[in-house]
Amino acid sequence: MVEREDTAAKIGSGDVPVLATPRLLAVAESVTVSAVQDHLAPGQTTVGTRVELEHLAASPIGTHIEVTAELTKVDGRRLVFGFTARDKDNTLVGTGTIERAVVDRERFLNRRGR
Repeated sequence: MVEREDTAAKIGSGDVPVLATPRLLAVAESVTVSAVQDHLAPGQTTVGTRVELEHLAASPIGTHIEVTAELTKVDGRRLVFGFTARDKDNTLVGTGTIERAVVDRERFLNRRGR
């Protein structure tokens, strides 16, 4: 459900009280992470590498949004997802693709100096 904290006005990506595009993207990414986490080997995770997003309809506070994702391509470590976001009236709120790469978590973090 779109809360005040999810709005463009609150996040700073606009000045209206509707679902912010960055929040829509965050939810879509979360869905893709969840979709594959049970299928990864121990010690593996995924990191986002590319996003295409069309935010097509405004969703005011109180609107229920459902985001679904489908893994459409696997190319080695590269995973490509298509996603859609719809409200309870089945209005298409957003659509796009998210690419993620499968990485070894420890090696990835060590490369980044963490």
